[in-house]
Amino acid sequence: MKIAIATATFLATLSITPVSLVAQSSGSPAEKDFVSGGKIEITLESGDYHIRASSDNRIHVRWNEASAKGVQVKLTTSGKSADLRVENTPHNNFHATIEVPALADLRIRLTAGNLEIAGIKGDKDIEANAGNLNISVGSSSDWSDVDASVTAGDLHAPAFKAATGGLFRSLKWKGPGKYRLHVHLMAGDVNLLS
Repeated sequence: MKIAIATATFLATLSITPVSLVAQSSGSPAEKDFVSGGKIEITLESGDYHIRASSDNRIHVRWNEASAKGVQVKLTTSGKSADLRVENTPHNNFHATIEVPALADLRIRLTAGNLEIAGIKGDKDIEANAGNLNISVGSSSDWSDVDASVTAGDLHAPAFKAATGGLFRSLKWKGPGKYRLHVHLMAGDVNLLS
């Protein structure tokens, strides 16, 4: 009888407690359902990453297992928020593809490497220490506020009619759209492409 009461109490608690879904994986792939229009916080250790729109409302992460022994991928979702962490990556030859809903706000932090983003509408807040950032921004009319900078390197932004290189380069742009873009790179190249 006590077990039945304890079980009923536990199930009642679960029905009123917000659910946070967690996936932790040490093998490719990792994936989880998510919502369109949510916010995804992504923290990436060194590597080459391609972030693109998925064909469904899920977050998918795939990587090259052959050279990625010990890599940890942690994916947590809760309502309209998600947190993705890729940790313990090797120092060379690590490649991963991340697919997210086509409408999503992204906050990305990359220690070093190459990052390519395409096909995703929404706010973007991207910072990296070293490497190359290639971001497809679509039409300039989608953006309300653009703030991009590189401490040492090149900043190419044909979508916003700007190109500059050297030290302490930046771009500030205002437009009619609804999305905000913040990009900062310590060393390397930033490319904001149409």
